[in-house]
Amino acid sequence: MNAGKSTMLLQSAYNYREQGMNATIYKPKIDDLSPNGQVTSRIGLSADAVEFENDFDFFDTIKRETAQSKVDCVLIDEAQFLSKTQVLQLTLVCDQLDIPVLCYGLRTDFCGEPFEGSKYLLAWAEELVEVKTICKSGRKATMNARLDENGNRIWEGAQVDIGHHYEPMSRQEFELLRVTPIEYDRDV
Repeated sequence: MNAGKSTMLLQSAYNYREQGMNATIYKPKIDDLSPNGQVTSRIGLSADAVEFENDFDFFDTIKRETAQSKVDCVLIDEAQFLSKTQVLQLTLVCDQLDIPVLCYGLRTDFCGEPFEGSKYLLAWAEELVEVKTICKSGRKATMNARLDENGNRIWEGAQVDIGHHYEPMSRQEFELLRVTPIEYDRDV
């Protein structure tokens, strides 16, 4: 959270378009923080995007799109919300259609559990680039804590809760042992 992932995506799209190339941007429909059909960043940048749901077929759609006009790059915002099938489809876009796919998203939820899309992206990606942000402790933030409307930490709930009520934290500040659903008894 708050690392500038959407800003980087928009910068990539701008760079492709500046070179006269076609970069297609996709975002999950579940992400309703931005206006419909838009990817926006906290610093005010925005661009049009195609919204997708869980049954959206990236490979078929992009293959049909390339028959009408050249697609030079595919950009995915909030990639953690992809299904494993959609990650496979995007992998095939790279391997069979020879189109680069750049995905931007979170690795884990507020309990430190991987999102389905993130798990398969991490497993199958040819290249990973970590976008870094910091915790209020000054350490590198790798986790995301969920907060209520008063800024208090929420320790349980549904995996997906769209909103700006998250705080980036270092793993040490995050208290992984307290929030993880993995049971482990320790004597310390």
